[in-house]
Amino acid sequence: MLKRNTVRAAAMLLITFGALGWRAPALAAEHGTAAEATALVKKAVAHLQASDAAKAYADFSDPAGAFRDRDLYIFVIDMDGLELANGANPKIIGKNVLDLKDADGNMMVKALIALARGKGAGWVDYNWPNPVSHTVDKKSAYVEKYQNVLVASGIYKK
Repeated sequence: MLKRNTVRAAAMLLITFGALGWRAPALAAEHGTAAEATALVKKAVAHLQASDAAKAYADFSDPAGAFRDRDLYIFVIDMDGLELANGANPKIIGKNVLDLKDADGNMMVKALIALARGKGAGWVDYNWPNPVSHTVDKKSAYVEKYQNVLVASGIYKK
């Protein structure tokens, strides 16, 4: 009787979680983690160090390339606000984004540049369109300064 009740209780939990839309393993697979974003930025900086900047920027901006993973992508901005690479939005490449604001009106590019100029590396929080879900989500970008550019990738938080 105890075994049957235990099995029945486990089945009810699974049915309940399924009805509530619980998908923890699927969510983990859909979204990059902070550790993965940091590793992607470090990989991008190493690629910049080892190759021609124009080639590296093209590689970073390739939506099917080695610097795009689920909702993780690389973007590169120079210290004057010029977008040099973007793995999610190639239309923005070559534009000055210094005065770009997030969904809440925060000057997020200026915050990214200030961090790069100051500490040289770290995290900046803002709200940004998610290229996978097509919704505006909380985002935290890991930034590293390399020469006169910042190299970044961000994680979307649900």
